[in-house]
Amino acid sequence: MVLAVSSGLIIGIVIAAVAVLFLFILVGMYNGLVRKRNRSENAWAQVDVQLKRRHDLIPNLVETVKGYAAHERGTFDEVTQARTAAQQAQGPQAQAQAENVLTQALGRLFAVAEAYPQLRATENFQQLQAQLTDLESNIAVSRQVYNDTVLTYDNALETVPTSVIAGMFNFRAREYFQAEDGAREVPQVSFAATPPEPSPPPSS
Repeated sequence: MVLAVSSGLIIGIVIAAVAVLFLFILVGMYNGLVRKRNRSENAWAQVDVQLKRRHDLIPNLVETVKGYAAHERGTFDEVTQARTAAQQAQGPQAQAQAENVLTQALGRLFAVAEAYPQLRATENFQQLQAQLTDLESNIAVSRQVYNDTVLTYDNALETVPTSVIAGMFNFRAREYFQAEDGAREVPQVSFAATPPEPSPPPSS
Protein backbone atom coordinates (compact mmCIF):
# COMPACT_ATOMS: atom_id res chain seq x y z
CA MET A 1 0.00 0.00 0.00
CA VAL A 2 2.77 2.34 0.94
CA LEU A 3 4.62 1.39 -2.24
CA ALA A 4 1.54 2.17 -4.35
CA VAL A 5 1.16 5.56 -2.73
CA SER A 6 4.82 6.33 -3.24
CA SER A 7 4.68 5.33 -6.90
CA GLY A 8 1.62 7.52 -7.47
CA LEU A 9 3.31 10.42 -5.74
CA ILE A 10 6.43 10.05 -7.85
CA ILE A 11 4.39 9.91 -11.04
CA GLY A 12 2.48 13.01 -9.97
CA ILE A 13 5.71 14.87 -9.24
CA VAL A 14 7.15 13.86 -12.61
CA ILE A 15 4.03 15.02 -14.44
CA ALA A 16 4.04 18.33 -12.55
CA ALA A 17 7.73 18.83 -13.29
CA VAL A 18 7.19 18.14 -16.99
CA ALA A 19 4.24 20.56 -17.04
CA VAL A 20 6.30 23.27 -15.35
CA LEU A 21 9.20 22.69 -17.75
CA PHE A 22 6.85 22.86 -20.72
CA LEU A 23 5.39 26.09 -19.37
CA PHE A 24 8.86 27.59 -18.99
CA ILE A 25 9.67 26.61 -22.59
CA LEU A 26 6.47 28.25 -23.84
CA VAL A 27 7.16 31.42 -21.86
CA GLY A 28 10.75 31.50 -23.16
CA MET A 29 9.62 31.17 -26.79
CA TYR A 30 6.93 33.82 -26.33
CA ASN A 31 9.38 36.25 -24.73
CA GLY A 32 11.88 35.57 -27.50
CA LEU A 33 9.29 36.47 -30.14
CA VAL A 34 8.38 39.65 -28.28
CA ARG A 35 12.05 40.69 -28.10
CA LYS A 36 12.54 40.04 -31.82
CA ARG A 37 9.40 41.97 -32.69
CA ASN A 38 10.46 44.89 -30.49
CA ARG A 39 13.92 44.96 -32.06
CA SER A 40 12.40 45.14 -35.53
CA GLU A 41 10.08 47.96 -34.44
CA ASN A 42 12.99 49.86 -32.92
CA ALA A 43 15.04 49.35 -36.08
CA TRP A 44 12.19 50.76 -38.16
CA ALA A 45 12.03 53.78 -35.86
CA GLN A 46 15.68 54.47 -36.68
CA VAL A 47 14.91 54.30 -40.42
CA ASP A 48 11.97 56.65 -39.90
CA VAL A 49 14.18 59.21 -38.13
CA GLN A 50 16.58 59.33 -41.08
CA LEU A 51 13.74 59.58 -43.60
CA LYS A 52 12.20 62.51 -41.72
CA ARG A 53 15.55 64.30 -41.76
CA ARG A 54 15.69 63.74 -45.50
CA HIS A 55 12.18 65.14 -45.93
CA ASP A 56 13.09 68.20 -43.84
CA LEU A 57 16.13 68.90 -46.01
CA ILE A 58 14.31 68.83 -49.35
CA PRO A 59 12.41 72.17 -49.12
CA ASN A 60 15.70 74.04 -48.56
CA LEU A 61 17.22 72.25 -51.54
CA VAL A 62 14.25 73.09 -53.75
CA GLU A 63 14.28 76.75 -52.71
CA THR A 64 18.01 77.00 -53.39
CA VAL A 65 17.66 75.65 -56.93
CA LYS A 66 14.51 77.69 -57.51
CA GLY A 67 16.50 80.87 -56.93
CA TYR A 68 18.50 80.12 -60.09
CA ALA A 69 15.95 78.23 -62.18
CA ALA A 70 12.54 79.59 -61.28
CA HIS A 71 11.16 78.54 -64.68
CA GLU A 72 11.62 74.82 -63.82
CA ARG A 73 8.32 74.85 -61.96
CA GLY A 74 7.30 71.37 -63.08
CA THR A 75 10.40 69.83 -61.52
CA PHE A 76 9.88 71.68 -58.24
CA ASP A 77 6.22 70.64 -58.07
CA GLU A 78 7.20 67.04 -58.78
CA VAL A 79 9.71 66.98 -55.92
CA THR A 80 7.24 68.64 -53.55
CA GLN A 81 4.47 66.18 -54.42
CA ALA A 82 6.82 63.20 -54.08
CA ARG A 83 7.96 64.49 -50.67
CA THR A 84 4.37 64.84 -49.49
CA ALA A 85 3.57 61.31 -50.65
CA ALA A 86 6.63 59.97 -48.82
CA GLN A 87 5.62 61.77 -45.63
CA GLN A 88 2.14 60.24 -45.81
CA ALA A 89 3.21 56.68 -46.68
CA GLN A 90 2.29 54.01 -44.14
CA GLY A 91 4.31 50.84 -43.67
CA PRO A 92 7.74 49.83 -44.94
CA GLN A 93 6.60 48.63 -48.36
CA ALA A 94 4.55 51.75 -49.17
CA GLN A 95 7.31 53.91 -47.69
CA ALA A 96 9.94 52.27 -49.88
CA GLN A 97 7.88 52.85 -53.02
CA ALA A 98 7.27 56.50 -52.12
CA GLU A 99 10.94 57.06 -51.26
CA ASN A 100 12.01 55.56 -54.59
CA VAL A 101 9.73 58.00 -56.43
CA LEU A 102 11.13 60.86 -54.34
CA THR A 103 14.71 59.84 -55.14
CA GLN A 104 13.91 59.85 -58.86
CA ALA A 105 12.38 63.33 -58.53
CA LEU A 106 15.50 64.51 -56.71
CA GLY A 107 17.57 63.15 -59.57
CA ARG A 108 15.70 65.42 -61.96
CA LEU A 109 16.20 68.36 -59.58
CA PHE A 110 19.96 67.77 -59.56
CA ALA A 111 19.88 67.51 -63.35
CA VAL A 112 18.41 71.02 -63.40
CA ALA A 113 21.15 72.21 -61.02
CA GLU A 114 23.77 70.79 -63.38
CA ALA A 115 22.95 73.56 -65.88
CA TYR A 116 23.76 76.32 -63.40
CA PRO A 117 27.45 76.43 -62.46
CA GLN A 118 26.95 79.50 -60.25
CA LEU A 119 24.38 77.55 -58.24
CA ARG A 120 26.65 74.52 -57.94
CA ALA A 121 29.45 76.74 -56.70
CA THR A 122 27.42 78.23 -53.84
CA GLU A 123 28.32 77.10 -50.37
CA ASN A 124 24.67 76.58 -49.48
CA PHE A 125 24.04 74.19 -52.36
CA GLN A 126 27.21 72.23 -51.68
CA GLN A 127 26.30 71.89 -47.99
CA LEU A 128 22.79 70.71 -48.81
CA GLN A 129 24.13 68.15 -51.27
CA ALA A 130 26.66 66.90 -48.72
CA GLN A 131 23.97 66.61 -46.06
CA LEU A 132 21.73 64.68 -48.44
CA THR A 133 24.60 62.34 -49.32
CA ASP A 134 25.24 61.68 -45.63
CA LEU A 135 21.56 61.05 -45.02
CA GLU A 136 21.39 58.55 -47.89
CA SER A 137 24.32 56.67 -46.34
CA ASN A 138 22.62 56.67 -42.94
CA ILE A 139 19.36 55.47 -44.48
CA ALA A 140 21.18 52.63 -46.25
CA VAL A 141 22.76 51.48 -42.98
CA SER A 142 19.50 51.80 -41.03
CA ARG A 143 17.63 49.96 -43.77
CA GLN A 144 20.09 47.05 -43.65
CA VAL A 145 19.84 46.82 -39.86
CA TYR A 146 16.04 46.88 -40.06
CA ASN A 147 15.87 44.22 -42.77
CA ASP A 148 18.25 41.99 -40.79
CA THR A 149 16.09 42.23 -37.66
CA VAL A 150 12.96 41.54 -39.72
CA LEU A 151 14.62 38.47 -41.24
CA THR A 152 15.40 37.11 -37.77
CA TYR A 153 11.88 37.85 -36.54
CA ASP A 154 10.09 36.45 -39.61
CA ASN A 155 12.23 33.30 -39.52
CA ALA A 156 11.15 32.74 -35.92
CA LEU A 157 7.51 33.08 -36.99
CA GLU A 158 7.90 30.45 -39.70
CA THR A 159 9.98 27.80 -37.95
CA VAL A 160 8.87 25.16 -35.45
CA PRO A 161 8.32 25.35 -32.52
CA THR A 162 8.09 29.16 -32.31
CA SER A 163 5.65 29.20 -35.23
CA VAL A 164 3.12 27.45 -32.97
CA ILE A 165 3.46 30.15 -30.32
CA ALA A 166 3.30 32.85 -33.00
CA GLY A 167 0.01 31.43 -34.25
CA MET A 168 -1.44 31.11 -30.76
CA PHE A 169 -0.66 34.72 -29.84
CA ASN A 170 -1.27 36.33 -33.25
CA PHE A 171 2.27 37.48 -34.03
CA ARG A 172 2.41 38.93 -37.56
CA ALA A 173 5.29 39.05 -40.02
CA ARG A 174 6.81 42.45 -40.78
CA GLU A 175 7.50 43.93 -44.21
CA TYR A 176 10.99 44.54 -45.53
CA PHE A 177 12.09 48.03 -46.57
CA GLN A 178 13.35 47.51 -50.10
CA ALA A 179 14.93 50.22 -52.23
CA GLU A 180 15.21 49.81 -55.97
CA ASP A 181 18.69 49.17 -57.35
CA GLY A 182 20.48 52.50 -57.37
CA ALA A 183 17.45 54.37 -56.02
CA ARG A 184 19.23 55.40 -52.85
CA GLU A 185 22.19 56.91 -54.63
CA VAL A 186 22.27 60.70 -54.60
CA PRO A 187 22.87 62.11 -58.11
CA GLN A 188 26.35 63.58 -58.20
CA VAL A 189 26.75 67.00 -59.76
CA SER A 190 29.83 67.51 -61.89
CA PHE A 191 31.95 70.54 -61.06
CA ALA A 192 33.71 70.69 -64.42
CA ALA A 193 34.39 74.15 -65.71
CA THR A 194 31.54 75.59 -67.79
CA PRO A 195 30.91 79.05 -69.19
CA PRO A 196 29.46 81.45 -66.63
CA GLU A 197 25.75 82.11 -66.77
CA PRO A 198 23.90 85.36 -66.14
CA SER A 199 23.30 86.11 -62.48
CA PRO A 200 19.78 85.34 -61.29
CA PRO A 201 17.42 88.32 -61.12
CA PRO A 202 17.15 89.86 -57.67
CA SER A 203 14.24 88.56 -55.66
CA SER A 204 11.41 90.94 -55.13
